[in-house]
Amino acid sequence: MTFPGSARARGALAGALLAVLVTGCGTGSTEAEAAPTAPTSSSPAAPVAGATTAAPVRLLVPDIGVDTDLMELGLQTDGSLEVPPTGFPAGWFTGAPMPGAIGPAVMAGHVDWAGEPGVFYDLRELEPADLITVARADGSAVVFAVTSVEQFAKDDFPTDAVYGDLDHPGLRLITCGGSFDPAERSYSDNIVVFADLVPA
Repeated sequence: MTFPGSARARGALAGALLAVLVTGCGTGSTEAEAAPTAPTSSSPAAPVAGATTAAPVRLLVPDIGVDTDLMELGLQTDGSLEVPPTGFPAGWFTGAPMPGAIGPAVMAGHVDWAGEPGVFYDLRELEPADLITVARADGSAVVFAVTSVEQFAKDDFPTDAVYGDLDHPGLRLITCGGSFDPAERSYSDNIVVFADLVPA
């Protein structure tokens, strides 16, 4: 399965794009199922220079019963984004802004795994105004409100809308959706939750 994604450099060399593809998300029980080969996409926002927010350590989404630790997701040698090795926990992309910093923080999780619901199984059930809390390593927390829940075909993933620059702190939660192709071990779509920071 795949979660399209990537990272945009800022500053003097802001035109350079680093393609990132989030692989995984599904009924994986083997390494091949967890990280299949897939095409890359174009790029999202990079961390904000000088941002002082602490790393996220826990994600709480009460309306769908999610209370999960967060693991770091970096890049693999082929430029694809690492994904959690099992259905739990969710992970946060260290190449995107941290939650609470300007720009879109990005988290990914499996919809299912080895025939059981994954951490983001009910992600598609979220509705606008539902709240998402991210606890951080320094003991602080930030709260986001869902603005929309969208489903996109993987071959028509809106990279700029998901990963593009923002003038405010945002959050994107990504998992798989749509129909499942057993032969390809892949879902046809991605579910993306868009959320904005709730002012303190």
